[in-house]
Amino acid sequence: MRRAIAHIRFVLRRFACTSSAAAAVEFALILPLLLTLYLGSVELSSAISVDKRVATVSGSLGDLVARADGSITSTTIDDYFLAASATMAPYPSTGVKQVVSSIFVNSSGVAKVSWSRGYNGATKHAVNSTYTLPTDLKNLALNSYVIVSEAQMSYLPLFGYFFETAFTLYHEYFFLPRFDEAIACTGC
Repeated sequence: MRRAIAHIRFVLRRFACTSSAAAAVEFALILPLLLTLYLGSVELSSAISVDKRVATVSGSLGDLVARADGSITSTTIDDYFLAASATMAPYPSTGVKQVVSSIFVNSSGVAKVSWSRGYNGATKHAVNSTYTLPTDLKNLALNSYVIVSEAQMSYLPLFGYFFETAFTLYHEYFFLPRFDEAIACTGC
């Protein structure tokens, strides 16, 4: 029995004198911080990546519509919506709402909607409703048209540790028609 107690004392003394136990304790103390940093960076980088994809969707849609030469059909715009949604890969595009509108800016700088088309549950803008454009853009587009493309998506974080609820990613882009004329939309 004495031998067993002496051996236990020896083992405990040796454990207390070794510095490898200090490393284990230090690692145990720093592990929660390291995991928090890792999971936070994964969530943040994923949110940034999806936000860039939503911006690409909006930009692609507006660019395609602005290339139309005088007129475009609602079927063609629907195809553009689908093509723009494909740029969300590898992320799901099911929740991406898109709107494209043609805005006329009169000589007084008042911007009104000529036509608008929504996709995937997005609400289109009412025809002849006023639309707020940046002042510099209004001055540039007096007596002319502006194509406005919008895309939004409700983003739900991967883990939910840092961002507990979904938040909306939204992008709006402005394009002048390539051929400097009105783009009529048939069926919009």
